[in-house]
Amino acid sequence: MSAALSAIGFMAVLTGLLAVVLALANQRLKVFEDPRVDAIADILPGNNCGACGQPGCRAFAEKVVTGDVAPGQCTPSGAATVQMIADYLGVDVGGGEKRVARLHCAGGNNVAVQLAEYKGHQSCRSAAAVGGGAKGCRYGCLGFGDCKDVCTFDAIRMSVTGLPVVNFDTCTACGDCVDICPKNLFEVLPASYHLTVQCKSELEGDDILALCKVACTACGKCVADAAQGLLVLKNNLPVMDAELLHLQTPEATARCPTGAIVWLEEGQFISDPETEIDSSQRLRFDTLNVVSKV
Repeated sequence: MSAALSAIGFMAVLTGLLAVVLALANQRLKVFEDPRVDAIADILPGNNCGACGQPGCRAFAEKVVTGDVAPGQCTPSGAATVQMIADYLGVDVGGGEKRVARLHCAGGNNVAVQLAEYKGHQSCRSAAAVGGGAKGCRYGCLGFGDCKDVCTFDAIRMSVTGLPVVNFDTCTACGDCVDICPKNLFEVLPASYHLTVQCKSELEGDDILALCKVACTACGKCVADAAQGLLVLKNNLPVMDAELLHLQTPEATARCPTGAIVWLEEGQFISDPETEIDSSQRLRFDTLNVVSKV
């Protein structure tokens, strides 16, 4: 009996000692979290889109509280929300430039040749797995809307000619469309990139024009008309030097024979010549007899 009582007493003492050790360890090792993190996380959009460069809204809230990022780097938030966060923390809004997904293809079904009729599963990825798709230009958009389906922000619609059109205002630059496109036609770019090449083909001249009337022919006129060094031809496509963005002007688009390179003002989105190009560009297309009227 005494042995049993001794064992019970020993276990009680040991339990008490362990409880004290755990309590002390909790006090010494616990990680303090600033209560402002919860407050900011609650007013963020909750998209967890990654446009700010963080893995999610809570991670952004943690970074903004410590001062590692500015409130304005949450570009999907409206101006009022960003200002509220800045006022709450007593910091400047700072900022991240608006970024948006751009489609590098204008070859809708009205201007691009189809070599076959695809009858399989209605998905760009499925179609691309069958010989690269039925489109004559192997670089072009297949038009089944995988990008639209994957966009959780309703920022992409499909045009009447089978091309995705990105809404500048609702796009969060999450990159889901970039990841899902089997032709790698999407690119997330800052709004300050006004010159946009709506073509990804590496063919040139008559070879590509036989497949798509609005393709880049690698003629080099945009390179010659742009500020020196702003554009260079790589793989038969004009590529812009990001360090020379301040030298951008619409003149680089003036002599493009197909309209493959366009000038986009902030907030403007163009992917489909039949529905999105303004009247001045529409006239230039018609004059060049590149796009036939519907």
